[in-house]
Amino acid sequence: MVRRGIKPGDRVASVAVNSDRFFELYFAVAWAGAVIVPGNFRWSAPEHVYALNDSGAKLVFLDGQFTGMAGRLLEECPSLEAAVYMDDGQAPDGLLDFEQLIGQSDPIEDRCGHGSELCGLFYTGGTTGRSKGVMLSHDSLIGNYMCRNLTVPRTEEQIYIHSAPMFHLADAAAVYGLTFTGGTHVIISSFTPENFVKAVSAERCTDATLVPSMLGMLQEYLTANGGDLSSITSLVYGASAISDALVRQVMELFPNASLTQAYGQTELSPCATLLTPEHHRAALEGKPWLRSAGQPMCGMQIRIVDENMTPLPFGAVGEITVSGPGVMLGYWNQPELTAGTLVDGWVRTGDAGYMDDEGFVYVVDRVKDMIISGGENVYSAEVENALSSHSAIQECAVIGVPDEKWGERVHAIVRLKSGESVTAEELSAHCKYAIAGYKCPRSIEFRKEPLPLSAQGKILKVELRKLFWQDTERNIG
Repeated sequence: MVRRGIKPGDRVASVAVNSDRFFELYFAVAWAGAVIVPGNFRWSAPEHVYALNDSGAKLVFLDGQFTGMAGRLLEECPSLEAAVYMDDGQAPDGLLDFEQLIGQSDPIEDRCGHGSELCGLFYTGGTTGRSKGVMLSHDSLIGNYMCRNLTVPRTEEQIYIHSAPMFHLADAAAVYGLTFTGGTHVIISSFTPENFVKAVSAERCTDATLVPSMLGMLQEYLTANGGDLSSITSLVYGASAISDALVRQVMELFPNASLTQAYGQTELSPCATLLTPEHHRAALEGKPWLRSAGQPMCGMQIRIVDENMTPLPFGAVGEITVSGPGVMLGYWNQPELTAGTLVDGWVRTGDAGYMDDEGFVYVVDRVKDMIISGGENVYSAEVENALSSHSAIQECAVIGVPDEKWGERVHAIVRLKSGESVTAEELSAHCKYAIAGYKCPRSIEFRKEPLPLSAQGKILKVELRKLFWQDTERNIG
């Protein structure tokens, strides 16, 4: 990369599934003093173009599944100087070759940044439909992992399976942190129950991170096919809370595993609270903690505040704010959004919740208009923008509704223009041109009457959600 002109602070992007080369890229970019910009491989081409242009990336590394978009990226992203093929076999025409670049280059001294210098740009969706690049420093990424390891210690004996996407901070944090603690990495290209079970059994993996939807898929697979997961001694799950019944099912799937729930977000690098193995055991003996997100990790602080950032008493519902190691530097090129989210060192999470008098945090709703489906963040505005671009749509609203498999399902409620007609399948296909498939509505409801509006003329999503969430404990999955 340095031979290609990459300087400290330059951005280097990737679009790839999990691999040993992707793992190497994380550390090579840091060694060169550059900034990693891992792209979500589920994004549509326009979403990749936006992130590359916004970040000003100079190089993009692509594996074999995504070389087909190389021409478009190079054409539509003026800052891109080259695309690099990062896979087996010969590089396609027009792309540099990962292995050849290594072979043609001499080793260089470590130019890695440190402290509060920018390490990575991790893009997430936005409430306005515009993705935002979360700026994380070297201190943030290592500091947050150290806080987690102090709260639930793991050692160099751990063998961690990378089953979540490596572009996602939930896994990227392990890329950095596990290496820092001297553990062993086992990498599968992507999660399927079969891939996971085979790798765990063959490599005797001890540690894994899964979202509840993955746990459900594993249960179905093991019931039909069997498998040995007895080597797993530590299982972390996140994205949504877990029921008492599912805890017992997971214990059967992983008979030797201690369970930890992690709550956080990209802006926190990523963890804020943990429901530790001790908490899980106490909950099964009667403590009401399974519906909580746990207590703040060592070194992290949580405040529940009102709209003026005034702290609220125990039991009062407000916005969850977080301070401590891991807090982001801000949003790339979005100073106003940064100022509204990062206030005097506290990150406003956009989640509504409360804290009990034992320090357990309970998430009850979202202040931000966001859905978490299968562990992926989906901002309603992104989906609504895609739907609204269809000529037949008069108005639409996108909400998260309960889903047994995914936690929440992206659900669209639409009203068509007079005289227009379109099917749910046609609208779904239309969305897939503009946004990633996982963001597209999994269900679409057509209404003839106007959607309910507030006095300010905004669609009342609270009213739309009531029908779906009225019999649940929380208003989110």
